[in-house]
Amino acid sequence: MGYIHKRSLSSQEFAVPKFAREYRPLYFLAALGAGGLAVSFFMYLMFLIPHPNSPIPTFNDLVAVYRTEGLALQVMTTVALIGIAFFTVKHILVLIANIKAFNTLRRSPAYETLRSSNGEVTLMAIPLTLAMTINVLFILGALGVPGLWASVEYLFPFALVAFAAVGALAFFFFGRYLTRLISQRGFDNEDTNHFSQILPAFAFSMVAVGFASPAAMSSVLPVSVIGMVGSFLFLAAAAAWIVVKLPISFAAILRNGLAVEGGPTLWMGIPIFTLLGITFIRLGSGVSHNLLDTVLSPVLAFIVLGLLVAAQLVMGLIGWAVMRRQGYFARFVRGREGSIPSYGLICPGVALAVLSMFFIHWGLVRTGVVEQFSIAHFVLLALVVLLQAITIRTLFRLDRRLMGAPKDAAPQPTKTEELATA
Repeated sequence: MGYIHKRSLSSQEFAVPKFAREYRPLYFLAALGAGGLAVSFFMYLMFLIPHPNSPIPTFNDLVAVYRTEGLALQVMTTVALIGIAFFTVKHILVLIANIKAFNTLRRSPAYETLRSSNGEVTLMAIPLTLAMTINVLFILGALGVPGLWASVEYLFPFALVAFAAVGALAFFFFGRYLTRLISQRGFDNEDTNHFSQILPAFAFSMVAVGFASPAAMSSVLPVSVIGMVGSFLFLAAAAAWIVVKLPISFAAILRNGLAVEGGPTLWMGIPIFTLLGITFIRLGSGVSHNLLDTVLSPVLAFIVLGLLVAAQLVMGLIGWAVMRRQGYFARFVRGREGSIPSYGLICPGVALAVLSMFFIHWGLVRTGVVEQFSIAHFVLLALVVLLQAITIRTLFRLDRRLMGAPKDAAPQPTKTEELATA
């Protein structure tokens, strides 16, 4: 999280939106959240429209829906496509704005200050977001380019290269950070009463799930195996860092209490669990199809995904109770105070919605526990829609306060504002 200092804003400073005035790499989480919401709308197409000839929906499947399916499914498909398009555009625009602002930050003294503090770990938000960009572009290509899936085997090697490049960037930022801590004793032990130091594990997990995509969908054995190995590598990196950092942060929280602005980090495990669950499905499918010549057992998916969703719910309830007790939502979500780490609230909402869709359809529908398009199925989908709606509303609130017009950046130009540096 870093330190918090207070000062009064001048009229000139107030005239500039906070995004430009106090840029931090954690702003990449705004782009990450928008990209995640685009993926969450894709889940409706993934599980509710027929796509018998490919593991994910493609342009041809969309055409078939509008030609042969009923009005209800056509309306759902249209709403999902609008959601994908809107949040994809938002993701790309916010990503470009972040890249420009980050390049400016790199040329300023503030960047060297950041690199010499615990806040250097927030640079991992960059590869984390870029990995999400690759996933979003893959979805766009499948849905928007006619006949692309017929040539997808030629595209999977490029996907592996892209994720390898993002993974190399992640290792570069992480390696530079870790070697500084070990060689120079540059870690501030007083600034650990939150879980922001787990961010590298989040980034590694995102790269791992990206590698797992060709592993699952490619029928070319070398491509599939390379995807598996890449996924194993980044899963191992994520697990190792969690084992190292989680006890340190938890012990500091027990000693000093949770840093108020670090509340969203209590939910960082929720998106990590989602990435682990999807990685399991993809790797399991790849191993089953390409190595064992069988199919992944839906019962096994029920057990693994059910446990992960349960863990997410427990983590979500604990985090909600703590943040509510500390007044976090009243201050930084419903109130007028701005805190860049608040963007960490978006990914958990997206992640729980996405993994719930996997659990509903892989764990419940495929095992026959719930019949597709039954009342129980629609009730479960309604809960996902509600969670998604709350997440979207929260993102718009944060955008207005942290990236919007100057009048939304702070309540009054003379009012003291808490400025959190990552």
